[in-house]
Amino acid sequence: MDHDHADMLSRDDAVERVLDHRETTVDRLGTETVALDDIAGRVLATDVEATADQPPHSHATMDGFAFDASADYPYKVVDREVFPEDDPGTLDADEAVRIATGAPLPAGANAVLKVEESTVENGELRGTDLEPGTYVYERGSNVEAGERLFTAGEVLSPKDAIFLRDLGVEDVAVRERFSVGVLATGTEIHEGRIDDLDSPMLAGLVQSWGHDATHEGSVPDDYETVEDRISELADEHDVLLTTGGTSVGKKDYVIRALDTLGEVRFHRVAVRPGKPIALAALPDHDATVFAIPGKPVGAHTISSLVARPFFTGRADLPTVPATFTNDVGLGPEGFEYAVPVTLDGGEATPLGHADSALSVYEETFDPSVLSSSTRATRADGFVLTEAGLSAGEEVRVVPYPVVE
Repeated sequence: MDHDHADMLSRDDAVERVLDHRETTVDRLGTETVALDDIAGRVLATDVEATADQPPHSHATMDGFAFDASADYPYKVVDREVFPEDDPGTLDADEAVRIATGAPLPAGANAVLKVEESTVENGELRGTDLEPGTYVYERGSNVEAGERLFTAGEVLSPKDAIFLRDLGVEDVAVRERFSVGVLATGTEIHEGRIDDLDSPMLAGLVQSWGHDATHEGSVPDDYETVEDRISELADEHDVLLTTGGTSVGKKDYVIRALDTLGEVRFHRVAVRPGKPIALAALPDHDATVFAIPGKPVGAHTISSLVARPFFTGRADLPTVPATFTNDVGLGPEGFEYAVPVTLDGGEATPLGHADSALSVYEETFDPSVLSSSTRATRADGFVLTEAGLSAGEEVRVVPYPVVE
């Protein structure tokens, strides 16, 4: 294969290709029905429309008196009180009724006067002037019947259960989860000379992204073995994540195998650490493969930035502001650098800098060494930057929980 970097993609372009590929892949998944307790991270299979107005009737948002605010004081206070469970009845234009928070408004009423703003003498109510709609949650103001509220393809979250339950929905049709195999490559791992640090991490990420992951062991650095095992697992899983063997070394066989078995959609993204990630489609197996570089911190970083959108449908990266604590230079231009940091009192300290708890570099960020340092996982997040950073500079930190 040609290993010239001329075809190296920006992160944005790589994510766009990942999401485009996801669109066709998700459509091949079957559907299942799940209760609202189990919707977190699931992909909605059908639209959800409102079958009725919500709320179905206007109701009070304060304890007070309900009446028609287009009329004038005083109002005759009727001898009853309306509670949430009551049939509210009807009021004449010159009447008011005591009402509790959450209770339905009587027909003829359009506003609520708070108790503390009211005066009742001789059965007559007076108070502050109100506009119609004051302290009223109006019928259909939340949802109108027939309105489409959720669209097929959306990734659901736990908070969506609030709205769905309020719509009268008890369960929803969702896409089945991807079946994901995780395969480590490398003779040193296969023979047990070093631990496989990547596979448990990648399997955990896949599960946190809402899918099912299985650790499928390892293969040595032998081309035919690598190709055969990838082919076998591509028949068993919708998605395969391989670790290691993605660079251009003599025994880096994964990309060559993927090129033989299918189509490599891209190889190398302009992000450090994690540059040599690849996405491949294996149409004969109906499978997708992400080839992840082997250094553990780099593997986590690039998977979170580039592979995560495939599983979640989301490419956003919410950030928190912080003040950078050190001068940090960067390496070659043309890359986006993910600089791990710890957060403390609004300050972001680059973990790995000589002044941090992990001394890996002094002036210039070294992603190659840092991506091999397991202690770098103690960072709270990372700063994405294409330019060097200065002490006192305001930066945006991507917290790790955002991508995990």
